[in-house]
Amino acid sequence: MRILIAGDWHSELHEEVVSIALTTLGHEVQDFKWCHYFNKPPVFWGGLVHLIRRAENKYIIGFTVNRINNDLVASVIKFKPEILFIYRGTHITAKTLRAIRISVPECILVGYNNDDPFAPEHVSYLWRIFLKALPEYDLVLAYRHANIREYIKAGARHVELLRSWFVPERHHYVDLTGNEKNKFETDVVFIGHYESDQRLEYLEEIVRQGFKLRLFGPGYDWNAIIQKSEVLRSFVPVHLVWGEDYNRALCGAKIALCFFSKLNRDTYTRRCFEIPATNTLLLSEYSDDLASLYKEGSEAEFFRTKEEMIQKIKIYLSNDNKRISIANAGNHRVKLDGHDVISRMKQMVVWALEIRKNKSIYLS
Repeated sequence: MRILIAGDWHSELHEEVVSIALTTLGHEVQDFKWCHYFNKPPVFWGGLVHLIRRAENKYIIGFTVNRINNDLVASVIKFKPEILFIYRGTHITAKTLRAIRISVPECILVGYNNDDPFAPEHVSYLWRIFLKALPEYDLVLAYRHANIREYIKAGARHVELLRSWFVPERHHYVDLTGNEKNKFETDVVFIGHYESDQRLEYLEEIVRQGFKLRLFGPGYDWNAIIQKSEVLRSFVPVHLVWGEDYNRALCGAKIALCFFSKLNRDTYTRRCFEIPATNTLLLSEYSDDLASLYKEGSEAEFFRTKEEMIQKIKIYLSNDNKRISIANAGNHRVKLDGHDVISRMKQMVVWALEIRKNKSIYLS
């Protein structure tokens, strides 16, 4: 099938792996990236233009946003995809989707969003275009259960749950070299952003209890916070880890922690799949949703309180055989249940083909 993937594409974690997965599945894939539209232009007035473009990108207004939409329509008309997969379509208008539907009526319009556009703490201007466009999509893919009914209420025609995933080529067990062990080996690791929830307090308690902790994430939101913490101040500066270093950071830990984003009202996160894929023990904040994916105490471990988290860290650091057994079982579960990106994209195509079949019957 011909599939066009449109998205911001500012990182290698999202649209890029979708594109690779669909290509691996044998589809003819074309990419449409709009992050480049906001790059700083190499001209005399480049600084001013760059500031204007940054404002356009942040508030999703202006000439550049219009150009993105016009160019997307032109790309679809030229490529004539059977599926247009729009990843986090903050910049794509309802008018654009209607124009595509008229120009290439056989194309199935699919929208996927890993963020929560209905979360109360999100700024409203970020999602206004996306939410207005919802009724124009043939298929909207929700990241979390709560968004399914919210998308339907907002006018989406057809909604399915598409969870996040792990990427087998990126997330797998590796033996660390001596230098890598010095950099990544630890009792407990947490890789993620800062939110004003319990995570700071929980990480502090891990260090207080004498466990070796490594912390990786965006320094711009961690450093100022932990600079004020007597327990975690020595972790400044905190750095992000990407690619192979991200994988090594998970493999170097005996236990990997997972906290849920309260901003996005998450009940699981992509690390719930990436951690078991590396054969590392997943110790996650509890949710009924996550407990439906892994058997507690045999495929993963959960905590409901700070005390329970510390207790389980003590148990599994003192019993390597039990820890390794659960990590291996989690690895088997994440693969058996198809939580990889290839399986996710297979399912997306199946849904799109079913909608296309029903659409063809209706049009005939």
